[in-house]
Amino acid sequence: MKRLQAFKFELRPDGEQRDRLTRFAGACRFVFNKALALQQNTHEAGGQFVGYVAMAKHLTQWRNGTETAWLRQAPIHPLQHALKDLDRAYQNFFEKRTRFPRFKRKGRAESFRYPDAQQFEIDEANSRIFLPKLGWLRYRNSRDIVGRAKNITVSESAGRWYASIQTEREVAPPVAQCTTAVGIDVGIAHFATFSDGSFLAPLNSFKKHEQRLRRYQRRMSRKVKFSQNWLKVKRRVQRIHNRIANVRKDFLHKATTRISKTHAIVCIEDLQVGNMSRSARGTATTPGRHVARKSGLNKSILDQGWYEFRRQLQYKLVWNGGQLIAVPPHHTSQTCPTCGHVSTENRRTQAQFRCVECGYENHADVVGAINILERGLRLSACGEEGAGLARKRRTKPASKKQEPAEETHAFAA
Repeated sequence: MKRLQAFKFELRPDGEQRDRLTRFAGACRFVFNKALALQQNTHEAGGQFVGYVAMAKHLTQWRNGTETAWLRQAPIHPLQHALKDLDRAYQNFFEKRTRFPRFKRKGRAESFRYPDAQQFEIDEANSRIFLPKLGWLRYRNSRDIVGRAKNITVSESAGRWYASIQTEREVAPPVAQCTTAVGIDVGIAHFATFSDGSFLAPLNSFKKHEQRLRRYQRRMSRKVKFSQNWLKVKRRVQRIHNRIANVRKDFLHKATTRISKTHAIVCIEDLQVGNMSRSARGTATTPGRHVARKSGLNKSILDQGWYEFRRQLQYKLVWNGGQLIAVPPHHTSQTCPTCGHVSTENRRTQAQFRCVECGYENHADVVGAINILERGLRLSACGEEGAGLARKRRTKPASKKQEPAEETHAFAA
């Protein structure tokens, strides 16, 4: 089987190379925004969508024109790939996978790509990379590059430039070295609670740096915008944000690597993190309730990195011969794993679970992880959509005219 893997290194450009990197990224951003504006103007005029081939002809005109002749100083392949990125963004929008493409802002997610291996050269022995119109660039060689290089993406973050090298190689079909299965319940108090009763404590990377970040953001707000002092404090704020992201990413990589190597089947909840962290502010006509409390909860959810945790588990389990199963999250912490009784009264507090039917007691997160594992194994065995949803019994007393009875709700595909 083929494995695609990226190797990211920090570049060490000199002053002239750093200026060129900034100008090349700006040229790609300009081409993307100009093509997006052309698409919008064409749509407003009643014209048809301009595909990549036709848009590439416009790029040739822009490079040969007098007003944008400076585009010729940038390499052509990254400019063409910027048009491909816009075309892909439109296709994702048409297929309802994402929202409408937006214009790129200067200084945010600056990057460009060399899409063909014939356009660059890697000298691992001397820790340098050759890129067109940039020459040889030194990089911090932290590990060996395994596989055949396919493309290179150059990006900037907090004033530093990085090269992400995507490789491809043939590997033998992976075979899991373990046979255990585990259910994982993610949360705020415990980042990940396992069905065997163990848990991972949360890192709370943003919370640890929040006070220092607030202090420098306050300093930044008191400076004259775009002045030298304002730019100096802005760079400090960017470094703090970059530190927060790096610490969180390191924590998630270590956790997912350990889980993927010690379990063959991992069951998690199919959480919609975007919906869970949506603002409760509402509108002017229908304002939301408990906005400040919901804002704090949203901040805590996003600080955990649940989506990135699931994404890393997905591909690492595939690499190690394991399997990731996402199950419906309904009533996982309200269902008794012993008798199957479902009731909101089972979970008395955030951490306490006590079944009102049979008296089973345990930590609420552990109960949720046990139910997640059961649903995942049932889904893997039966292939049912929504498998594992426990039978929901009537918890309210029946009326006098009707004899007490239990209701069973069947869930089918």
